[in-house]
Amino acid sequence: MGFIITVIKIIVILGFLVLIHETGHFVVARLCKIKVREFAIGFGPVIWKKETENTKYAIRLIPLGGFVNMLGEEEQSDEEGSFSKASIPKRIAIVAAGGLVNIIFAILLYIVLIWVVTGNFVMAISSSGNFVMAMWESIKLLFTGGVTVDNLMGPIGISQVVAQTSGIIDFLYIMALISMSLGVTNLLPFPPLDGGKILIYIVEAIRRKPLKQDFELKLQMLGFLLLITLSIYVAFNDVGRIIV
Repeated sequence: MGFIITVIKIIVILGFLVLIHETGHFVVARLCKIKVREFAIGFGPVIWKKETENTKYAIRLIPLGGFVNMLGEEEQSDEEGSFSKASIPKRIAIVAAGGLVNIIFAILLYIVLIWVVTGNFVMAISSSGNFVMAMWESIKLLFTGGVTVDNLMGPIGISQVVAQTSGIIDFLYIMALISMSLGVTNLLPFPPLDGGKILIYIVEAIRRKPLKQDFELKLQMLGFLLLITLSIYVAFNDVGRIIV
């Protein structure tokens, strides 16, 4: 029974945080009049779908991610509503929206939790500032070498932390931490993360012309391979910590 509850906790946290992340991309894309081909939560086989005139909505079997597939996102397209034909500010807004939604949600959830626990709204606001600053300090340590790769935690380690939560307050606090971490990590300037895409768009704006498609593809692939390698290394570390 404990294992089942843990699985449910993980699915609820990851599923919800992915949902609001991808909804951020989706809503801003629609506001920018970009055609969204598919809005999906999860990966793998489709277990539920609904198709409208312009968009397919789907829930897939593996609840460990999601995606918004936009016209012209992966290839150049001259069609109306193409992502590749949108202005650079619009593309940056669409790509940044997912991570920003996770960060905003984390801050708001943290404020509510502290308010509920302490009852002094001003204290909740003050504590949320400390919450944000702590995350900022962690990022600085990551880039200055104060935090090494061995200190990082992946899905396995996060799952262990989620499993140890007791009570709704504890559970929601961990959700806020994971949401903040997800949002900040996603916006780091490293391909193929959203922050890496934003960096490419900024370079495009400075050069006043896009990078060559082959070069951009190779850059994204290199970043992807490095990210996968890092993920495997972190996963082994997580398992090692659990065994010890």
